Amino acid sequence: MRAAIFPMIALLALAGCGTQGELKPAPGHQLPQPPIGRKDKPSANELLSQSSQARPSRNVELHTRSEPRTDDAFDLPPQD
Repeated sequence: MRAAIFPMIALLALAGCGTQGELKPAPGHQLPQPPIGRKDKPSANELLSQSSQARPSRNVELHTRSEPRTDDAFDLPPQD
């Protein structure tokens, strides 16, 4: 009996992972006000998508040899 219950629970959990629907605010709540200068309210999907400024491109420049550090004017010793 237990051997049959576990696969059924696993299949039900797996079936719930595939459901996708449009995002909506919770009951009693609404989306935030539109930004200043914008006439229409952005949808939930528009609010979740990141701009390129929020997600900058990756710098993949690798250091091939060690280089001496430059002096840092703000690297001060602790005060007594």
